[in-house]
Formats: sequence, C-alpha cells, structure tokens
Amino acid sequence: MGKYETLLLRLLQGRSDANIPFDDLCHLLRRLGFDERIRSSHHTFRKQGIEEKINLQRDGNKAKVYQVNQVRRIVLKYKMGGEA
Repeated sequence: MGKYETLLLRLLQGRSDANIPFDDLCHLLRRLGFDERIRSSHHTFRKQGIEEKINLQRDGNKAKVYQVNQVRRIVLKYKMGGEA
C-alpha cells in the first residue's frame, strides 16, 4: 500500500485527525481530482460535480482537525475512497 492510500485509509478511519500532515492532505486532494487555489494562507479545493468547497489552513505542519473531518465527510459522501 502506497503513502497516499495509507493516508486515505487513516483519513477514513478518523482515528488520527490531529496527526494528518497538511502538505500530504493537499496532495491527496489533488490526486482525487480537486483543483487547488491558494490565497494567502488559505488553500481552496474545488472539483466538478462536488457542491462543497474545501478550505484548508495550516496548523503548524499539520492540517486543522475540523478541516480533516470536513474532508472525510466529503470523501465519504461522494464515495471517492477508491480513487487514491
């Protein structure tokens, strides 16, 4: 299992939300087909066919816990788990 498949599994399990590296989460979203737009410290991700937009900010070198939770809900809602 590769690095991003492992990260996706950790994300979906929801047991280590406080330990998800920000850069890895951004890369995972790009691998899932999201387009990234950066404005100052905000990284916004959009994807055709997905209503929600994902807005991420760093918390040190980690992603913020509530934003990891938001990403998980979107991945589950749109059944994107098999694409990483």
